Amino acid sequence: MFKRFRSTLSSIIEKVSVKEISNKDIEPILDEILIALVENDVAYDVAEKIISGIKSSLIGLKIKRGKDVRNIIIDGVRNSILKILKEPKPLDLIEIITSVRKSGDVARLVFVGVNGVGKTTTIAKICKLLLKRGLKVVVSASDTFRAGAQEQLEIHAKRVGVPIIKHKYGSDPAAVAYDAVCYAKSRGFDAVLIDTAGRMHTDTDLMDELRKIKRIVKPHLTILVVDSLTGNDAIEQARLFDRSIGVDAVIIAKVDADVKGGVAISIVSTIGKPIMFIGTGQSYDDLEPFDPEMYVNRIVGVWS
Repeated sequence: MFKRFRSTLSSIIEKVSVKEISNKDIEPILDEILIALVENDVAYDVAEKIISGIKSSLIGLKIKRGKDVRNIIIDGVRNSILKILKEPKPLDLIEIITSVRKSGDVARLVFVGVNGVGKTTTIAKICKLLLKRGLKVVVSASDTFRAGAQEQLEIHAKRVGVPIIKHKYGSDPAAVAYDAVCYAKSRGFDAVLIDTAGRMHTDTDLMDELRKIKRIVKPHLTILVVDSLTGNDAIEQARLFDRSIGVDAVIIAKVDADVKGGVAISIVSTIGKPIMFIGTGQSYDDLEPFDPEMYVNRIVGVWS
């Protein structure tokens, strides 16, 4: 993961050789780091924010004997990125579901995102995670638009061992979700995971459909799934989905194949919502809770 950015940052830091970090010394290095950030899927305004944080922590800093200035700059990069990633309050999925169940309700999770980002597979991964914690889960096939969508979800549901509620193609997606919630309530389930049609974030009619699902089922969480490999488009998706329907948290899929790593930073800074999980492989167990410190260390861990 993130090999490209680590390599670029390493080559930049290798050039540093000063005893005291002055504005004159650091400006060329920061310019290079800014470019490296942008080239690795960090939005330009977010990259400027990171650079500003690095600069304020380093300018005028005297290098103590025995200290490596390169490590100090890396720490500045790490801390500036970490500050952004820690800004939103983290959400604990198990804690949320448990709290909802204690109140006598069923936790309702709506998953949104465009086609091809790995949303359906991610839902299956969440099912597997919840089953491991002893929770009873049902999935709602509320993508009644795309041919094969229900069959795809049904295969995943069968593999992980959860029931699925579905209607005919062309049915009202909100009605499917409502029936899934009723099914869950009547049978003592803990959570309903609602799959929705993958859609372009600019499709007004389909966004209206999502709003209707949310009005009907009143989800406890609306979770956006994005593909790490789509770079700036993932950032734009996050911005427009949040603006159009409201997003509570994000899951980033395919992080294991991402040599850049900037998408998470940009999304958190752009919409101010936490990353809940990252997808790290193809199996149903390849889902990690998002840990900002571990994530940053993966990105900048060149001198650790």
